[in-house]
Amino acid sequence: MPTNVLDEEVIKQLIAPGQMLEIVEETIRGVPLRIYKNTPASLRDVFQLSKAHGSNDFLVYEDERWPFDRHYRAVATVARWLVEECGIRKGDRVAIAMRNFPEWSVAFWAATCAGAIVVPLNAWWTGEELKYGLSDSGTRVLFCDLERFQRIEPHIAELPLLSRVVVAKGDPPARTDGFDDLMVAQTDVLPDVELGPEDEATIFYTSGTTGFPKGALGTHRNICTNLMNLMYAGLSGRARAGLDPSAPPPQPANRSAQLLSVPFFHVTGCHSTLVPNLAFGGKLVLMYRWNPERALELIEREKITSFGGVPTMVWQVLESPDFGKRDISSVVSIGYGGAPAPTELVRRIEQHFPKAAPGNGYGLTETSSLAVGNGGADYLRKPESCGRPAPVVDAMVVGEGGEELGVDELGELWLRGPNVVKGYWNKPEATEETFHEGWLKTGDVARIDDEGFIYIVDRAKDMVIRGGENVYCVEIEDVLYEHPAVSEAAVIGIPHRVLGEEVGAVVKRVPGATVTEDELKDFVAERLAAYKVPVRIEISDDPLPRNAAGKVLKRQLKDKIVASA
Repeated sequence: MPTNVLDEEVIKQLIAPGQMLEIVEETIRGVPLRIYKNTPASLRDVFQLSKAHGSNDFLVYEDERWPFDRHYRAVATVARWLVEECGIRKGDRVAIAMRNFPEWSVAFWAATCAGAIVVPLNAWWTGEELKYGLSDSGTRVLFCDLERFQRIEPHIAELPLLSRVVVAKGDPPARTDGFDDLMVAQTDVLPDVELGPEDEATIFYTSGTTGFPKGALGTHRNICTNLMNLMYAGLSGRARAGLDPSAPPPQPANRSAQLLSVPFFHVTGCHSTLVPNLAFGGKLVLMYRWNPERALELIEREKITSFGGVPTMVWQVLESPDFGKRDISSVVSIGYGGAPAPTELVRRIEQHFPKAAPGNGYGLTETSSLAVGNGGADYLRKPESCGRPAPVVDAMVVGEGGEELGVDELGELWLRGPNVVKGYWNKPEATEETFHEGWLKTGDVARIDDEGFIYIVDRAKDMVIRGGENVYCVEIEDVLYEHPAVSEAAVIGIPHRVLGEEVGAVVKRVPGATVTEDELKDFVAERLAAYKVPVRIEISDDPLPRNAAGKVLKRQLKDKIVASA
């Protein structure tokens, strides 16, 4: 636990008996864990909260506006269709493969309220990859858009369990159901399904940058705990700012409005964006695809109060030629995660968004999104840290022999809590390898300081080992980001006959800037030890390749730089 006196007092106040975030102990799957006493029992209970928000806008997409009451009726209608027409029962799998359309949210909540396990599939996947997800999960009903259907159609005969396909945003092809056709006779009565905290709720596939993706099997407790973790992050931030966390926050001139810049099929987009906005009555503005100029336009038009995603997206907004042309005064919060954030980004946010409180977080698909958070004064004080664990999350750094390491010692980060998923769908060996007595082995190299702040040093598999010396990529990337001509940076290992690996890097140049490879090498050499200076830096004007979760595809960069040597 943190040693700072103020933080101890803040935490005790927030989690005390009788408070919304009161913490009690409960044994879950044989492991005693701390849980929030008032956590909703299921996502169905969370969905019921949305009824109170009435005609306020919930989802905005292009010229479409979906108030909460319209969304509620659509969800109830589709949920009943799943149960009454498709025969969906508790535990059956219902998949979603589409862009961030409003229909994605309807399908998610409808399947949830019908008792199904929702399988959000990566909309970037090829037809073969989508077939894998549908087959691996044993999906019975699929909701998709026309583009995804065209990818899947050649493989449908290979999916005998898939009995119904619903197509949104386009004329439904033969032998499919049109989403709009389901809306002809609407109801606001949900099907009668009983759900509890340990019922299985979702299968989110991991990024899959190597090998076949694994389906992380999450429970209703996992996702609802994330909702409470987000509430804790907000209230503790107010308390650290000297405000009374029990008092209602001051209402801005406009209602909370968040710009969604990450996919719904990622836990950040679903668990940490879709779920809390529905529960707390926020407006969620969707984009057809990420574009910084379009983002600035929507920030102005919809009076966006919060945006973020991965750090690169914030960089792109700050560097957009339209930045000075748009009214961004409504923004009061900028949050990001999914990739290390350079400290320079914090300074840029302070400079250009004076009213916005920046924040960073850390989590994985396997932790149902947020497990560690850093915001407000803490983030300004320690911007290189992803923060401290939520009050119900345990963290420790483990050595190669499985022993817990001490303060500031480097090892693998392990996490435990009621937000950690049950395991991997139909993959007992992978589950046994990654989960141990309630602990999740994250695979991330980290250290924990004397105040409990966690510092992610690198992914173990991305670490460059140069002549026996460990070189942590994030340290070099942080330096490269400080250079005014660099907007994106990725450090990789280049094979070397003697040393094993040498340090290489690929950077994206700021539009209009000029810089040479030697200049960047000198810049790094002035700040880091000689063995950490990249022997080769490729400079590009194109964005670095990323997967749908926003993480740089370092294997792809490595293959390219080796091939061009």
